[in-house]
Amino acid sequence: MLPRPRHEEGLRRLLRQFPVVGLVGARQVGKTTLARSLIARETGPVAFFDLEDPTDEARFADPKLALEHLEGLIVIDEVQHCAELFRLLRVLVDRPTNRARFLVLGSAGPELLRQSSESLAGRIA
Repeated sequence: MLPRPRHEEGLRRLLRQFPVVGLVGARQVGKTTLARSLIARETGPVAFFDLEDPTDEARFADPKLALEHLEGLIVIDEVQHCAELFRLLRVLVDRPTNRARFLVLGSAGPELLRQSSESLAGRIA
């Protein structure tokens, strides 16, 4: 694995500024590797979900139940498999008691980009 300290620091900066950060790109370009590198240096609570893993996919049968009580850094990989999740993320980060930051990773496709921008536009503006 190539160290990517600039990319990692950029993600940290964005996660300090925004409650939800998306990292999208083509398959096999290092999104998950970069996220795991970030996680390895995280000092607080971390949860990692891979929506291609059948166990994590089952947990997301009720995504609110899976996410609402978590805090710290929450990484959701392969988010394109659960595009409706973006509406829930908006609800979760708008709670006054929110203590979570979300890093969502996904393979870039027109549908994912449209869904995420429509659902979270109010959070970025």
